[in-house]
Amino acid sequence: MDRRFLTVLGVSLVFALVVASIFYQITARAGGPKKTESQQPTETKDIVVASRPLAVGTTIKPADLKIDKIVPTAFPKGAFSKMEEVVDRSVISNILVDEPVLDPRLAPRGSGVGLAPIIPPGMRAVSIRVNDVSGVAGFVLPGMRVDVLVTGRPVALNDTVTTTCLQNMMILSAGTAMQPDAKGQAIPAPTVTLLADPSQAEILTLANGEGRIQLVLRNGSDQVVVKTPGKELSDLYGFHKAKAEPSAPRPRKSTAASAVAALPPPPPPPEQIMVIRGTQRSVETVGNGAGR
Repeated sequence: MDRRFLTVLGVSLVFALVVASIFYQITARAGGPKKTESQQPTETKDIVVASRPLAVGTTIKPADLKIDKIVPTAFPKGAFSKMEEVVDRSVISNILVDEPVLDPRLAPRGSGVGLAPIIPPGMRAVSIRVNDVSGVAGFVLPGMRVDVLVTGRPVALNDTVTTTCLQNMMILSAGTAMQPDAKGQAIPAPTVTLLADPSQAEILTLANGEGRIQLVLRNGSDQVVVKTPGKELSDLYGFHKAKAEPSAPRPRKSTAASAVAALPPPPPPPEQIMVIRGTQRSVETVGNGAGR
């Protein structure tokens, strides 16, 4: 074998070993402190999480909670570190298992239980009677939006009228259920509770007592309010009533003119005839004026 080739090969191996040794020392120095820091214990903080799914309207008990550990920098805003801060408060938004319990998802302490904590300040919860037809065959579920139609016979009209009295109303509960079924199944319920302001609550109560209510399901993203004139029974069968056009306003009369117009009309003038006798002419009165 050529001696020159062996010499070049030996020098190359020595050079490779030197370079590898230098890189190893540089890598060890750079990675040494990081490894030491990673071995130090990381500071954690207690956080209250749900031990089971918590539905809307649930009053939280100690068995519904557990304590977990979290890095302080990842501690979410509105979270709790102690169970005592959460117990006996009502849930107003669904909380999943192992999810941190946040203050915005809970009703203020003392605001009540069940449906009451869900009602925003200034609003009201109004229940109305429904059946399979008026309740859209049970597919009106909590959280959905509906329009309210009322059918009745107003006092001023001699006909049955259907009109849209309220639009874009939110369903709070169907019967006693305050959240949809997990499978999205229909909820058979004789009553539906709507979220309304005080004025809308009066309309719903009047419509529920004096007319027949029909709920109309709408898309939750549709916020448009449509003005409709309502429909009469005659419109259903194609009989359109001729509506009287408003007459032109009459000019106002003065007080003196009104007094003159109020007097009785004067009597008609008497009827007269001309009588010719030979060369003599005379005028005689006939009728009511005769004998005057």
